[in-house]
Amino acid sequence: MTTHRPALLIAGHGTRDDGGADAFRDFVRELDRRHPDLTVAGGFIELSPPPLGEAVTELVEKGVRRFAAVPLMLVSAGHAKGDIPAALAREKERHPGISYTYGRPLGPHPSLLNVLERRLDEALGGSARTPGDRSDVTVLLVGRGSTDPDANAEVHKAARLLWEGRGYAGVETAFVSLAAPDVPSGLDRCVKLGARRIVVLPYFLFTGILPDRVRQQTEGWAAAHPETEVHSADVIGPEPELLDLVMERYEEALKGDLRMNCDSCVYRIALPGFEDKVGMPQQPHFHPDDDGHHHHGHHHHGAHSHAH
Repeated sequence: MTTHRPALLIAGHGTRDDGGADAFRDFVRELDRRHPDLTVAGGFIELSPPPLGEAVTELVEKGVRRFAAVPLMLVSAGHAKGDIPAALAREKERHPGISYTYGRPLGPHPSLLNVLERRLDEALGGSARTPGDRSDVTVLLVGRGSTDPDANAEVHKAARLLWEGRGYAGVETAFVSLAAPDVPSGLDRCVKLGARRIVVLPYFLFTGILPDRVRQQTEGWAAAHPETEVHSADVIGPEPELLDLVMERYEEALKGDLRMNCDSCVYRIALPGFEDKVGMPQQPHFHPDDDGHHHHGHHHHGAHSHAH
């Protein structure tokens, strides 16, 4: 018998939207199809079948003893920080002898930012491919929204990274629920900043009730503000980049190599406009007040190079 790789368990939010739940289940099937050497299962934390526990049982019944769990979520909020680990701990009690590692959320990975850029370009009819074309385009990136400030800050981080080097007039942030500003207020803010053309970009993986609400609120606002050009972009969707990224998170979880924010570090990844920094040797940073005693010589970037 060959030694099998640990299985992959995909954990989803869950949604009351059948289309969104189907999109998740299709995505899990596609991952399974692409990786015949790997056992793949997926389940939800709430709202839609199958529940995560059922997915674990399915793995155990196939003889799986070790797996890596990857949250199919852009942002680490309550689900990724609390609910999934709690559910997995419960499963470990129910199935003695299983062991697992837990991966990290998906965003804001550069490959997903590239998909978002594509969605923006599609929404503009393919007319805004260069910074010159984009200089009058303001993007409103709309996240799910959370009671966790850190989760909301992650959406701001994605917005900032999307703005860097791509030439848009600006990338503002709004949220569908639980956090301000909401979509209409976010659009008002864009106008106050002088926006002439706005693209509302949902920061969501798949279709569902919340992305639909973003589109409805955008259309409602646009109808009341005919003087502003407003476009709605599509969700990320089951793109090859997303399939590859889940596998990257799987491998990372197996190696126990859970780096912090190295996805978006200019010294590791070619971000637009900063391509020359990739792989640069990181020099320790000396301050003029160091008096030759290099007691805090290793600054952020020195430390960063060791992390890599």
